[in-house]
Amino acid sequence: MNARAKVLIVDDESGILETLRILFKNEGYEVQCAAGGREALERLDGVRPDLVVTDIRMPGVSGLDLLARAREIDPEIAVILMTAQASLQSAVRAVNEGAYYYLQKPFSNDELLAICRRAAEARQLRVENRALKKEIQRRERSGEGQPVGKNRAFSEVVRLAETVAPTDSTVLISGESGTGKEVLARHVHALSERADGPFFSINCGALPETLLESELFGHVRGSFTGAVRDKDGLLVAASGGTLFLDEIAEMSPSTQVKLLRALQEREVIPVGATEPVKIDVRVVAATNRDLDEEMRRGTFRSDLYYRLNVIALHLPPLRERREDIPLLAEHFLRKLAESRGNGAPERLTQETLAAFLKYDWPGNVRELENALERAAILTRGDAIEESALPERVREAPPPQLVSDGLPPNPTMEVIERAYIHWVLHAEGGNKTRTAEVLGIDPSTLYRKLHRYGLVES
Repeated sequence: MNARAKVLIVDDESGILETLRILFKNEGYEVQCAAGGREALERLDGVRPDLVVTDIRMPGVSGLDLLARAREIDPEIAVILMTAQASLQSAVRAVNEGAYYYLQKPFSNDELLAICRRAAEARQLRVENRALKKEIQRRERSGEGQPVGKNRAFSEVVRLAETVAPTDSTVLISGESGTGKEVLARHVHALSERADGPFFSINCGALPETLLESELFGHVRGSFTGAVRDKDGLLVAASGGTLFLDEIAEMSPSTQVKLLRALQEREVIPVGATEPVKIDVRVVAATNRDLDEEMRRGTFRSDLYYRLNVIALHLPPLRERREDIPLLAEHFLRKLAESRGNGAPERLTQETLAAFLKYDWPGNVRELENALERAAILTRGDAIEESALPERVREAPPPQLVSDGLPPNPTMEVIERAYIHWVLHAEGGNKTRTAEVLGIDPSTLYRKLHRYGLVES
């Protein structure tokens, strides 16, 4: 619940009004009160509350009159109606006219607060979704947020993504870190029948197992230390939209089982709960690992793999689509100009472009964007000179990922260890930068450094 959600409490009985005022104030709401429907009607437009908690039967102006006016002002205002004389007819009418909840007196304080908490969270999500949709529309008008490139292999992946976008099929995107998997996932969402719904993203390697489960499936109050209220998981919050699961291979075996069940049964059981909650969400997953190898090693479930791998999209690394580097550079420079206003560099010199085309970009598109941002900060003119580029781009030849002494067919672990060691060395031992280039969370990097014995002695 937004701690500063604004609630307008309306009742013609002063005792009830004062009791509810204290109750909501103690819960952190911004409270406004109106002694009767007529006063509330006069104040509604100026107060613009997030929630209205009102009695139905009041002289002159009823709670249903307030409901109608509130929906005229803002259809997202959640109206909770209270009555001591409930009937099926009045309840049906209230719901049909847009009431969030119809509550019969007497009721418990906990019951009322739980209803209002859910209403405030639902309103906040809708407000955030509207802002996100406006941002997506802005990006679409400017070309931002869309996959950029003309490379044949890359274009074929984008075309396939656009073909399957209108369906509800689960999509699995593979590719090295930094190749733009989330950009492609957002593109699929924007072209889907769920485009008006929310898009949520979570990095499965960035959170401990228990916290990841809580984020995905939700939890009930008291299910663990710190669970002070019920919380919907992302699989529920993304209802009607898309959930992007990045670094899916980092998910623990037990969480994989729960995700598989959720996808099969289209329902989740929040942590600490016993009753399932229905879900309506499209899942797009992504990985920078070879899931076939992970299944052979027993770290990734084959049944979950086949459930996720309905539509497979593989993004090629940037070194295999060098013809796209000038397009991407132009795209990122345009973004920088928009974010910084006047004074941002507008182009690359020929020497800079030549250095970009020669470099192998182990961190792919993300590394290219970061290098351009760094160079733009160091540039005072309208063109980025080669001298403003990181040394590894200007001078360092691409090293071998594995030495001649290793077997001709090294395992994925050997290659991953060598790659992490190489990027860490290229970044001068800076683990934060290394994690950024690799496209993983710092906590994931530290786990891998320990696993591969790459920590300092």
